[in-house]
Amino acid sequence: MLTGMHTVADIFCVGCGSMVGWKYETAHEKNQKYKEGKSVLERFKLAGPDGSGYWSQEVHVGGSDADDA
Repeated sequence: MLTGMHTVADIFCVGCGSMVGWKYETAHEKNQKYKEGKSVLERFKLAGPDGSGYWSQEVHVGGSDADDA
């Protein structure tokens, strides 16, 4: 990553097994520690085959960058 060294875990779709994002496990630089425990989901990987999008249940895990402000 361009913002420094991180340890991440992939996030997979339980329906099809595709990788849809990642979760920051550890940030190795002090100024990147705010990312730890946060997830990134790639929107284009969550769209359905017809482009309409899948139903998804919102799950609040680690907050957002706005929570840290």
